[in-house]
Amino acid sequence: MAAEEFKPLKEIGAIPLSETSELKFYVDEYRGRTYASVRAFLKRESYAGPTRSGVTLSAPLLEGVIEALSKLPQEPQALEDRELGRFPKRAGLELVLRVTIYKDSTGIDLREWVDDMAYKGWSKKGVRIPYQELGKALQYLREMRELLGPK
Repeated sequence: MAAEEFKPLKEIGAIPLSETSELKFYVDEYRGRTYASVRAFLKRESYAGPTRSGVTLSAPLLEGVIEALSKLPQEPQALEDRELGRFPKRAGLELVLRVTIYKDSTGIDLREWVDDMAYKGWSKKGVRIPYQELGKALQYLREMRELLGPK
C-alpha cells in the first residue's frame, strides 16, 4: 500500500524571503480533507522544493488566523513580541499566532506549541511572515478560505 501524502490542489501565491527561499500559500488534500498550507520552499541548485518549515490549517483554524491578523495595523506599532491567539489543533497541540521581533525585524509567527507528557514547548513546525507582507498574506489566506469552503 502506498504511503498517504498531501496532494497539492492549487497554489495561491508566494512571498519571497530571500534569493533562494519563499513562502508558498496553497491548498492541498489529505485523506479526503482539504487544508490550507503555508510552507517555506527553497530554490537552490542542489535542491528546489518544500522544506519542513510550514503549517497546515483546517477551515476553522484558518478562520481564526484571518480574524486575528485582520485586526493588526498595516505598520507594526509595538517593539516587543505579542501573542495574538492560540488555536487548538488536537489534544496537546496548539497553533500559536504571534508578532515577533527577530534581528531587528518584525514578523508574524505561526508556530505549533506542543504540550504532552514527553515535551512541552515550541515545535519546529511553523513559518515567519515578514510584517511588511501582512496585506499580501491576508489576501492569500482569504483566497484559501474561499477554496476550503464552509467550516
